[in-house]
Amino acid sequence: MSTSGTHVPTSYAAAPTRTVTADGVSYAYRELGPRGGVPVVFFHHLGANLDNWDPRIIDALAKEHHVITFDNRGLGASTGAVPGSIGAMADDAATFIRALGFDKVDIFGFSLGGMVAQELVGKHPGLARKLILAGTGPRGGKGLDKVARVTYLDVLRAALVRADPKEFLFFNRNAAGKQAAQAFIERLQERTAGRDRPVRIRAFRTQLKAIRDWGRAEPADLSAIRQPTLIANGDHDRMVPSNLSMDLHRRIAGSELVMYADSGHGGIFQFHGQFIPVAVEFLNR
Repeated sequence: MSTSGTHVPTSYAAAPTRTVTADGVSYAYRELGPRGGVPVVFFHHLGANLDNWDPRIIDALAKEHHVITFDNRGLGASTGAVPGSIGAMADDAATFIRALGFDKVDIFGFSLGGMVAQELVGKHPGLARKLILAGTGPRGGKGLDKVARVTYLDVLRAALVRADPKEFLFFNRNAAGKQAAQAFIERLQERTAGRDRPVRIRAFRTQLKAIRDWGRAEPADLSAIRQPTLIANGDHDRMVPSNLSMDLHRRIAGSELVMYADSGHGGIFQFHGQFIPVAVEFLNR
């Protein structure tokens, strides 16, 4: 294991990037917050690296919890090639978690990360204690196979105005959404040193294909998920349709659902002030 610094970070923007090697893959990760207890491991979204997590959410949860973010295989500074299926991504995530010496974690999965989290629970059922699934949907969910089309369209729309695609993919294009998008993009730039490597185009396309295949696969048996689960989304998610969050809630016994009005895929980022206390209370139980 190697580190880029030995100081104790006080914010996600200052957290050093570390590496751990398992099965021939060097995984890049950052950690924050008090050690001990069950850590919260963040599974990130399509095309994301370590710098794409909202520091407001990370810093808030890290006040009381050991928070870990990582680049799965082939993403950012992690080595190897992105696997072609979400199930294989889940296996890699489990390998990373165990390489750090943990046999029980809480998982915070956003978008693609929420799909990987569901697969991990199915394939490695004893590893997860609690789940937070944000902006995501179930295997075989109606409309998931359209994610690629929506993504490419919004990437083009953003390019035409020289904007970050997340402004279109994550937020409504009304006044409130545009303001929230700008604030979110600014927060992602708070880290000025030691930033992660950009995600390669080939890796991005491989992830998109995996999402499409997952969306066209046989529906999962979500009754098998016994972990306490918090589900969150905006009520106007164009990328992963909001009704899929409601579907998850109906099919995962005992799950809780929070929906944020007048927001999209990035509802938890637009309404981070409201979401954070809900997430903290859920994890503290």
